[in-house]
Amino acid sequence: MAKILVVDDEEHIVMILKDSLEFSGFQIITAYNGLEAMERVAQDNPDLVVLDIGMPKLDGWEVCRRLKSDEKTKNIPIIILTAYAQTSDQRKGAQLGADRFITKPCDLTFLVEEINALLANKPKS
Repeated sequence: MAKILVVDDEEHIVMILKDSLEFSGFQIITAYNGLEAMERVAQDNPDLVVLDIGMPKLDGWEVCRRLKSDEKTKNIPIIILTAYAQTSDQRKGAQLGADRFITKPCDLTFLVEEINALLANKPKS
């Protein structure tokens, strides 16, 4: 069972994603800000991260940058799931190493398909 870290500062979004992804067969761990996300990655070693951008303490851009620049975590796929919908935001996500950029609100079936595709192609650590 793949372990997914869901990171968002809005509790209702975390709960919707958690319920939907658990129903799809994933083990879900959660964080509500960027610092907590970094702690959870170190502690729980997730298989994939679903990451919001606009969060307190440490934004999603910085979390993505740190994870993708660290030898231990660079192969963890990151899906940025955000209300930021500008082309420049998508470009920034790609430059920082995000594997997918999905805007909110999103179709949960599509999200699960993207997660499965990324996990199927994930390099072995």
